[in-house]
Amino acid sequence: MKRQLLGGLAALAAFAAVGGAVVAWLPSTPGRTSAALMPVESPKPQETASAPEPEEPSAPRGPSATPLPQSGPGTFVTAPGGSGRVGKGTPLRYRVEVEKGISISPEDVAAQVERTLADPRGWTADGHSAFQRVSDGPTDFRVRLATPATVDRICAEGGLDTGGTVNCSVNHNVMVNLRRWVLATEFYREDVVGYRSLIINHEVGHFLGHGHATCPGKGQPAPAMMQQIKGLLGCVPNVWPYDSDGRLLTGPSVP
Repeated sequence: MKRQLLGGLAALAAFAAVGGAVVAWLPSTPGRTSAALMPVESPKPQETASAPEPEEPSAPRGPSATPLPQSGPGTFVTAPGGSGRVGKGTPLRYRVEVEKGISISPEDVAAQVERTLADPRGWTADGHSAFQRVSDGPTDFRVRLATPATVDRICAEGGLDTGGTVNCSVNHNVMVNLRRWVLATEFYREDVVGYRSLIINHEVGHFLGHGHATCPGKGQPAPAMMQQIKGLLGCVPNVWPYDSDGRLLTGPSVP
């Protein structure tokens, strides 16, 4: 009997040692009860290994990661180089400038402006408008990306109140608000690049003499000359003055 008791104690000690090894195998996850502390049968080693927790995806560095200063020095850097002529007729020469202190490449801005003005759905579809980007010499207008305060100041020189939030075309300056360029609007959160084309088409449209238009009907493309930042009024988002068949996309005139 004594020999049986000693054998039982030895077996219990061996079980405790195995149990201790099981506790060491089981991972402890913060915020959860460790399985090693629960009164369950000792699992096989391959059953104790848990799959690694999926990593949280890193936040993509989208346009919203760009610093957005409210004001700047009011001086500009000109995008170097130039483009060929697009459209028919005598080209309107334009320069692309970015306010100093903005962490956006003038070359990148110039490339987007060039693509917009060269698109066959843009203003060249009217059959007589033409454009050419230059970096020196005389110009017909300038496209200037600037902080909200600088846009407000320059637009106010032409009697326009941009309120720190919108763009304008005044005194041969197409003024692009940095916040709109980076953040777009609620209707273009998934197409910020497209909204940049809308800014250019809308403000260059003003330079060409086009006034505001409103939605022509529910489900139809919003005119590029519509103030889409204020709402689409039943229209669907659209950034181009013309469609792919060369038809002008417009609506009733509004102030």
